[in-house]
Amino acid sequence: MRVKILVAEDSTVERTIIKDMLSDYQVLTACDGVEAMHVLNEHNDVDILILDLNMPRMDGFQVLEALRCDRRFKNLRTIILTNYDELENEIRGLRLGAVDFIRKPIHMHSLKARIDVHVTLLRAQQALEQRLDEQTLTFDMIFTQAPIGIAISHELKGHDKPVIKVNPMFEQIVGRTEEEINIIGWEKITHPDDLGEDAENLKKLRAGEIGMYCMDKRYIRPDGSVVWVHMIVAPLILPEDRIFGHICLVQDITDRKIFEEALHESERSKSVFLSHLPGLAYRCNYDREWTMQFVSDGCYALTGYRPESLLNNRELSFKDIISPEYREALWNKWKEVLAQRQQFKYEYEIITATGERKWVLELGQGIFNDNGEVEALEGIILDISDRKAVEDALKYNNEHDRTTGLYNREYLISLLENDLKKKKDIKKALIGVNLTAVQLLTVKYGFNYTQSLIKKAAAVLSALCSENRQLFHVRENRFVFYIVGYSDKNELVEFGNAVAETLESLFITDRINGGIGIVEIDQHQSEINAELLMRRMLLATDRSINLYDNDYVICFYDDELESMVNREIEIERALFAIANDTGTKDELFLHYQPILDLKSGSICDFEALCRLKTEKLGLVSPAEFIPVAEKTKLIIPIGEKVIINAFKFLSRLNENGYGNISVSVNISVIQLLKPEFTDRLLELIAKMNVNPGNICLEITESVFSSDFARINKAINKLRTAGIHIAIDDFGTGYSSLAREKELNVDSLKIDKYFIDNLLDANPDKVITSDIISMSHKLGHCTVAEGVEHDIQLHYLMEHDCDRVQGYLISKPLDENNAIEFLKNYSA
Repeated sequence: MRVKILVAEDSTVERTIIKDMLSDYQVLTACDGVEAMHVLNEHNDVDILILDLNMPRMDGFQVLEALRCDRRFKNLRTIILTNYDELENEIRGLRLGAVDFIRKPIHMHSLKARIDVHVTLLRAQQALEQRLDEQTLTFDMIFTQAPIGIAISHELKGHDKPVIKVNPMFEQIVGRTEEEINIIGWEKITHPDDLGEDAENLKKLRAGEIGMYCMDKRYIRPDGSVVWVHMIVAPLILPEDRIFGHICLVQDITDRKIFEEALHESERSKSVFLSHLPGLAYRCNYDREWTMQFVSDGCYALTGYRPESLLNNRELSFKDIISPEYREALWNKWKEVLAQRQQFKYEYEIITATGERKWVLELGQGIFNDNGEVEALEGIILDISDRKAVEDALKYNNEHDRTTGLYNREYLISLLENDLKKKKDIKKALIGVNLTAVQLLTVKYGFNYTQSLIKKAAAVLSALCSENRQLFHVRENRFVFYIVGYSDKNELVEFGNAVAETLESLFITDRINGGIGIVEIDQHQSEINAELLMRRMLLATDRSINLYDNDYVICFYDDELESMVNREIEIERALFAIANDTGTKDELFLHYQPILDLKSGSICDFEALCRLKTEKLGLVSPAEFIPVAEKTKLIIPIGEKVIINAFKFLSRLNENGYGNISVSVNISVIQLLKPEFTDRLLELIAKMNVNPGNICLEITESVFSSDFARINKAINKLRTAGIHIAIDDFGTGYSSLAREKELNVDSLKIDKYFIDNLLDANPDKVITSDIISMSHKLGHCTVAEGVEHDIQLHYLMEHDCDRVQGYLISKPLDENNAIEFLKNYSA
């Protein structure tokens, strides 16, 4: 038997989609209730009617009334289509004879499964009504192979509990076997919240008050999970020895429930969004009037006009609200984005019903039909007047110094960058004023006092401004004049002297000195940029202070400073080339200085010392290139190259029979703070097959001013792997015995300063022995650096220093000479 289905739905699109989804069956269609009745009269063998309640001419309720009055359609199963929130309509439709309902928007796969359930029920009932063996076999096949759950329950005379027979799909859905269901009963596997409704419906079914019922309910599986099902229950006519029986068909609708919940949440979120939107949502025609098809309630709060006054330009068009100067620009912007099918985003002003001007942000998109034509525009229009006010305030704060109200460094940088791009042949210069000496008064008089001095300085310097001279407060104690269109260098000197005289008279009682640096801007110079100019000015002002400590003296940025800057740039270039292996003639190499163990009298370690040789500069001191490497973060790739070369030397020592000698490598705090440094180091150790016990990492004492917790964590990880840790140059800078006690290290290397003091001072007055003693009390090995004379060595031995290094033992050596040194020393 091929099931015949009639779909009565006024939407052509919906009818077509449903018909395609139910292609397994013979599907007829009708566009309204009148046509549906006409089709039913012509085809009296229609099995299932899918009926939309909301149709023109004759709605679904009228069709149900007509069907109920006509006995020809007593076996017709009607499934009603309702909207998501039409619960009362669903109840009314079921009372008029509908056997089930499906909510819009229709989940098509759920619809197909639901129809399959009803078709299965139809076929099952037909099989049960017929007594022939062949038909009974058909029923058994349907029962066993049906893709929906089927349960048949009947009561026997003299038995307390009904007998339940279920098919395999039912067992799969509820997660229990037929035997388990008969033992515990259907009530125990039904969710408590659904049990009351199910029991009440079953009671009415038994009493003959209803012919069948359907409901969505939940079963509880053995693992405690819940499965949603759509259930249809109908009575069964059974032999006399069975008092009551019914058939139950269930379909797993858990996915549909999740979809419905998401839809419900989406509708709720949409409602909340629109009700709290600081503006309005709209749909309008793509015309010059922006004719509104829909406007949300937020229209009134935004514009002062009711939404209905804008619909179809009833009282005014949205164009009338747009400020006239933005109308054409807005139209052109929409035209541009629609041509490229992009999202629309534009800020403009509107004029409200009270005449107030408001800034708004419009976000939208075009809606296109199948022919690619613009059907409508949709979007939101947000009130951003407050944001604009905040932006203006933020813009002011971003461009001005809070203390003095002058333009700040960021604004000066942007101004310089814009002026440099223009390449105008007009003289420009920066005059920097360095008042860092003011900061020294903070300790004596407090922060507020020094702030008042800076404000006074800003006030008196502002009096020197003119059309071509603008003042900036670029740092706490630094000011900059930007001068445009001056005549010659003499004018700059005269103005610099005026600045100096002004500041001297202001700070005469506080005796505050400062520096004045001048940078003339050659905007045709290659590689010139704002940051470089600011740096040059900083060098000039600092040089002024260093050379003339007590006066406001003008210093121009000159060739000497240029040479200093270029040298640093050249060093940076060389380091970059080395770090990136670009194949230049610049070279980074290592020398190794022996470390003598005073207890055993043998060489126990080599310190790897980094050397740089460039094609242009020749040999460059580590004191010069290491700070550049750290400042540019090139210390990270270069540091790894140093480590690799040191490990190669360590392997060579081992190959030559010196497996007990260690190699010390200097590590920057910048490297140590890198999250992946420790893992990468351990990876290199494993890859190069070196003994971590023969590796010592020397960390400068600047570690005490760094992120102590992170440093200690990294050190602990390295020491756990067997690596030794030493603090280099201990005693002169940031050293703190209190912090050192917390730091988990193995050795302290006493700075050369304390070793040099052993030559000039009374040995009883130097503190070198105290450092050694305190280091030992903390459990550390002590190494003395820079030992060059016997008197130093004897003192260190006398006071139990553990190890020494310096020119008295050996100068730094290359690899070959270091190996040769060991051979001769051992001999």
